[in-house]
Amino acid sequence: MHISPEIPQNKKKNRARDQVMEKQTVELLKECNSGCKMGINSMNQVREYVMDEKLAKVLKEYDEKHKKLEKETSKLLAEFGKDEKEPEKIATAFSWISTEMKLMIKDDASQIAKIMTDGCNMGIKSLTEKINQYSDASRESISLAKDIVKCEEAFRDDLKQFL
Repeated sequence: MHISPEIPQNKKKNRARDQVMEKQTVELLKECNSGCKMGINSMNQVREYVMDEKLAKVLKEYDEKHKKLEKETSKLLAEFGKDEKEPEKIATAFSWISTEMKLMIKDDASQIAKIMTDGCNMGIKSLTEKINQYSDASRESISLAKDIVKCEEAFRDDLKQFL
């Protein structure tokens, strides 16, 4: 009698679940990475227009926080053997052009705060959608994504005084 080596059904299910988790984890981390880079790029773009020292300090603080979070996402992606994700070129170009146009019209602290607040709101919305979409991602990646959302919310709140 010949017994064929079969993988027990529960091991197949576990393997499939692990593959889904890894795929969703990587996708979520890529979105986090790209979003952090977009925020950093935006802060760099408006920095030359900032005349208000208090606003400059807030931008510096959140630039550092975004860089730390971006570095963390890069590290986790590297653990999966995956590359970082650059922001979409069209989104980056549109963001740059619209920011430059708004700053040409008015370049005071209020205008800069409005631009950055809009960016925070887009980041919060986008990343929250991804957290919901990739609900089978690892706890660590979901926690990191939620930390980024909290950072965006805090940044948005700190910008209110300049509106």
